[in-house]
Amino acid sequence: MAVRQALGRGLQLGRALLLRFTAKPGPVYGWGRPERPGPAAAWGRGERPGQAAGPGAEPHRLGLGLPDRYRFFRQSVAGLAARLQRQFVVRARGGAGPCGRAVFLAFGLGLGLVEEKQAEGRRAASACQEIQAIFTQKNKLPSDPLDTRRWQGFQLEEYLIGQSIGKGCSAAVYEATVPVLPQNLEVAKNIGLLPGRGPDTIPRGEEATRAPRALAFPLAIKMMWNISAGSSSEAILNKMSQELVPASRTALSGEYGAVTYRKSQGGPKQLAPHPNIIRVFRAFTSSVPLLPGALVDYPDVLPPRLHPEGLGHARTLFLVMKNYPCTLRQYLGENRPSPRLAAVMTLQLLEGVDHLVQQGVAHRDLKSDNILVELDADGCPWLVITDFGCCLADKRVGLQLPFTSWYVDRGGNGCLMAPEVSTACPGPRAVIDYSKADAWAVGALAYEIFGLPNPFYGQGGAHLESRSYQEAQLPALPELVPLDVRQLVKSLLQREASKRPSARVAANVLHLSLWGEHTLALKNLKLDKMIGWLLQQSAATLLADRLTEKSCVETKMKMLFLANLEYEALCQAALLLYSWRAAP
Repeated sequence: MAVRQALGRGLQLGRALLLRFTAKPGPVYGWGRPERPGPAAAWGRGERPGQAAGPGAEPHRLGLGLPDRYRFFRQSVAGLAARLQRQFVVRARGGAGPCGRAVFLAFGLGLGLVEEKQAEGRRAASACQEIQAIFTQKNKLPSDPLDTRRWQGFQLEEYLIGQSIGKGCSAAVYEATVPVLPQNLEVAKNIGLLPGRGPDTIPRGEEATRAPRALAFPLAIKMMWNISAGSSSEAILNKMSQELVPASRTALSGEYGAVTYRKSQGGPKQLAPHPNIIRVFRAFTSSVPLLPGALVDYPDVLPPRLHPEGLGHARTLFLVMKNYPCTLRQYLGENRPSPRLAAVMTLQLLEGVDHLVQQGVAHRDLKSDNILVELDADGCPWLVITDFGCCLADKRVGLQLPFTSWYVDRGGNGCLMAPEVSTACPGPRAVIDYSKADAWAVGALAYEIFGLPNPFYGQGGAHLESRSYQEAQLPALPELVPLDVRQLVKSLLQREASKRPSARVAANVLHLSLWGEHTLALKNLKLDKMIGWLLQQSAATLLADRLTEKSCVETKMKMLFLANLEYEALCQAALLLYSWRAAP
């Protein structure tokens, strides 16, 4: 901004101040013009720009709140103006002298610089908002393999069930497919499916002989273990409602979904789709079948009609999802990702966690067994968070859980429970804030991703407990890991939640570190340079996405970054990076 423009703006604001000081009592004016609902009023009140003031208010354009030092400067104006008014009101009415003009000139010039800084921030925020709008529409969501058969897949008898994929403390997962698909009709004939005799299964040990090895099972069926929910469909769906949080809109539109399952206003939330979050395509209740390996792997939870000593009920909940090749634990057991690839994998978890936080959901059971992995054409892993059985998704409380007694469920994985959760004590007004608990768990999982044992698991003398560990006890990541990533993991594992970055800011740190190194290397990074880099990234990402039928992992991550672009979170991430690099 030219000096002449700054002086002109300063004189204009100084004149407005003078008129305000000498005006008679009447309507309140803000900086020379009537204060009306809008972005400027919202900044002064500390409200988030872009949010409506009430149900009937129209949305405002995204703006930038003043930094703290400028906000304090403006709030101090009232007291300064009062003193100036007492000292110069007489001279101002009769014509201010040189001293008065100098004071008002300096005062107005300062305000002009503040206004220009704010205008520059508003332009940057507007550019971020426009980029975000473009990539929100461009992001590709996971495809639903059952989308063309909207009214099919709600009965267990429609599926061909293969071998067991795995089991946990509350469910067993099997590979599955729909044999009526054209590509599976010949396979179904070879296997000898008999309609009407229950779900068709391939007995253990017979798959190689009875079916071609090229038989694909694109789906996975998760059978919940029903010990205490009863046998009615409504009771089952209500008891296991947390498993339905990542369900699609059509998942519950079948026989039992539309009729029996009715969400109450205080019930669990329905999670919006995200590429790093599992999607449940179908959810229904059915009689418990005798699946391969059931009598060996989980006989105690079977109903008495299948196992005399079983404790389970006759019906249970079934969830149909995409079948992924392996879990994160299995992948890390056979592969050692490079530091850059490990950073991209950690970034994917942070993107998934940020989506949960924005939706008001806390997973509360993040671990390598609950993260699925799929490889792209280049062999790069794509991570998906699954198993929401322990999640907090209550519309009434959001991420602030009242902790009134020890009977309140705090989550599933005690080893990776954030300090503010594990050290909480119940009380009449006690509340556990889960807004940064999952981000803390990602910081702990980063050790596994970078090839080290998780320090919060019971493995030798290096075992730490989230209740009592000190930050100085955290083991150092290998020197090959970039400094930015090492500092970020330490920051995510800080005991005080208020000192931790949010999942959004942490994800932005990795985005800037991975793809904005040239921009961050500038000694005097200005907003126009940052916006120029964002526009360049936007153009390159759109071009890369259009040239390839299936986007690679890095292209997908860039699209997620640009779709979640927020100016303030981006600035916080850049400041964190600069502070870490400037530290000795």
